[in-house]
Amino acid sequence: MDSRPPLAPAYRTLPEYLRHWAETAPDRRAFTFVDHPGPHSRGVHRTLTWHSLDLRVRALAARLAEEAEPGARVALLCPQGTEYVTGFLAALAAGLVAVPLYPPGLPGHGDRLVSVLADARPAVVVTTSRAMAEVADLCARAQVPAVAVDRVPDTAARDRPVAAPDAGATAYLQYTSGSTRTPAGVEITHANVVANARQALTAYGADTAPVTCVGWLPLYHDMGLVLSVAAPVVQGRLSVLMDPAAFLHEPARWLRLLAAHPRALSAAPNFAYDYCVSAVTDAQKAELRLDGVAALINGSEPVRPGTADRFHAAFAAQGLAADVHCPSYGLAEATVFVSAARPGEPLRRFALDRDALAAGKALPARPDDADAVQLAGCGTPAGQQVRVVDPVSLDSLSEGEVGEIWVRGPNVGRGYWNNEAQSRRVFGARPADAPGGWLRTGDLGTVLDGRLIVTGRLKDLIVVDGRNHYPQDLEATVQDAHPAVRRDRLAAFGVPGDAGERVVVVAEHTRATRLDGIDVPALARAVRAAVSARHGLRLADVVLVAPGAVPRTSSGKVARALTRARYLEGAFGAGTAR
Repeated sequence: MDSRPPLAPAYRTLPEYLRHWAETAPDRRAFTFVDHPGPHSRGVHRTLTWHSLDLRVRALAARLAEEAEPGARVALLCPQGTEYVTGFLAALAAGLVAVPLYPPGLPGHGDRLVSVLADARPAVVVTTSRAMAEVADLCARAQVPAVAVDRVPDTAARDRPVAAPDAGATAYLQYTSGSTRTPAGVEITHANVVANARQALTAYGADTAPVTCVGWLPLYHDMGLVLSVAAPVVQGRLSVLMDPAAFLHEPARWLRLLAAHPRALSAAPNFAYDYCVSAVTDAQKAELRLDGVAALINGSEPVRPGTADRFHAAFAAQGLAADVHCPSYGLAEATVFVSAARPGEPLRRFALDRDALAAGKALPARPDDADAVQLAGCGTPAGQQVRVVDPVSLDSLSEGEVGEIWVRGPNVGRGYWNNEAQSRRVFGARPADAPGGWLRTGDLGTVLDGRLIVTGRLKDLIVVDGRNHYPQDLEATVQDAHPAVRRDRLAAFGVPGDAGERVVVVAEHTRATRLDGIDVPALARAVRAAVSARHGLRLADVVLVAPGAVPRTSSGKVARALTRARYLEGAFGAGTAR
């Protein structure tokens, strides 16, 4: 176990922090990537110390400076690994603007990659020799040079002086998850990412006690980048990485890493916790000790208490504490972290009256009411201001009233790349009763007992006969209505109709069943009956599709807007029961 590193001074850029740790703790482990080259692999560890990481970053920064002028964009098309970390930090150290992306082979995201590259217009692409073959064709079409991280020798550093970037300059473009076809790159400054890393470290208790960041979230995603790269660099802590595909193949691998590292801090969306519950075997559980886990972040929107309950019930015998679950809220426009429940506190759960919530009021219901909406509180703001605002009148709302979540703080990005009009609308908002400079998140929520509760997305809200319906509530009812519906792989949305908005559900069937072996009309009847009984709503269409057919964002969430667009295009035909 490594000893505690020296205290970090208050720098405003990640390259300054990197240089500090390279000088004060050169032999300490900085980043470890655990590779799983085969289906039964227990993991091959590859580690960079702070000294070796600093040397690699300076060498690559010198090489990138030969290809691009300061302020130019650098697209990161690396697989998950230490090369990704090196490429990201080297771009920042060279005064360039990193664009965290992924190699062209990521299934289902090829079109988005092409769109983002067209929008970002990078001057150079950073990849690895392993991925160069698939990247080369893309670079040739775009006439952009590609540099392989692992082909740049350490000697390229040539005692390159490290000049601290301007803290107010853009460090990277964080492209939003991609629930629509239009890419939007958020300009995150050097000061933004350092501020948000500090906010997260404080919120999760990692500023005063040593932790190990353990993660499989992709590094092109905002939470993966900040929690697995920025926060460890700011605090001088070890970050242990694995590939998302390795987790999906065998989720016990993530739990083994949590067990192997003291005071592990990690994050995952709702589906990952439920996936562990269903897929980790008793034999795999027997080798786990999870009593050293410091915090488990859940950044899904909204966070369901049942997810934490199921996960704890499944792994309590392995020593997992009940108070490590930290429901959180954030978005790319705020770098990532906004509000969080603190580790060591009991999970705050709220049972809300469904009818009142549909009318914009968060009124308590009996906890045992089967029709109540069960939500987890996302704690308090992490070093920033949060208020709930009426999205039409722009009046600030009182506790218990549902409205749009607005945010202000040093972590809020400077705007959208190459989109000044949208930047002014989203990043320069002003409540009717307060000064301006607020970020409109587009998320709906309320505050109860001083805790932020996220209820859904404003753009996803379904309005039928003047009544609000949250798609995730409809989806929860649908997936419980029939065993053939695959959990967390369905989308509810509204479409235009002659008499107003009509509601459609597109759902995948489970992998264990074939479509031709399912009584689709019976399934549709069960789904319609459940939605009618619980929500007083008639579904206009129920569509059952094959596993993998419902599109997802790059962060793994269901892309409701894209699902809706494909439905309207007629892309989902088989299995429809009207």
